[in-house]
Amino acid sequence: MNVLVVFAHPKQESFNRSVLNVAVDELKAAGHEVKVADLYAEGFQSAMIEEDFAQFDEQPMPEAVKREQARVEWSDAIVFVFPYWWWSMPAILKGWFDRVFTYGWAWLNPAKPELSPLAPRRVLVLTSAGASAEELAKRDYDKAFFTQLKTGIFGYCNFPEVTIKFLHDVYPGCDQAVSALRLEEAKAEIRKFAR
Repeated sequence: MNVLVVFAHPKQESFNRSVLNVAVDELKAAGHEVKVADLYAEGFQSAMIEEDFAQFDEQPMPEAVKREQARVEWSDAIVFVFPYWWWSMPAILKGWFDRVFTYGWAWLNPAKPELSPLAPRRVLVLTSAGASAEELAKRDYDKAFFTQLKTGIFGYCNFPEVTIKFLHDVYPGCDQAVSALRLEEAKAEIRKFAR
């Protein structure tokens, strides 16, 4: 299986980087081919530009977008690793979706997802959250996030198999035992996904 890992965290030394490293190691150990899209390190331009609207006139998209789309097309599955900030994903990742998952390439009519031009892919989302599971559930922040991703993004693209795993209570300076436990949880999810 070809797996694209999309990573969105600006710090080289971070819990999310540890999750990325574990994901790559586990996927390769399971015999999969892996490519990493490290959005910050690669300097991905997340803000949409006028040329991004070429899709609606059936004109060629910018080269930066086509490069990202080629990585997605190469993949059979996609793993996303990022922190949960302001009840959502980092802006660079949101911009990646805005620019890369374009109309006519990733989605057409959400009422008819079977017409999606992009073949279905398995998706695993691993996101670190400073909050506890109880804190996110108290106001249904977790459910809102699941709806945003499962319906609002991956549902439009006809990706039926989406797993979202929160890695709770992880933040700069948190208890190292908690970080280690959450890293083991991430590893377990990746192993299941790699089967």
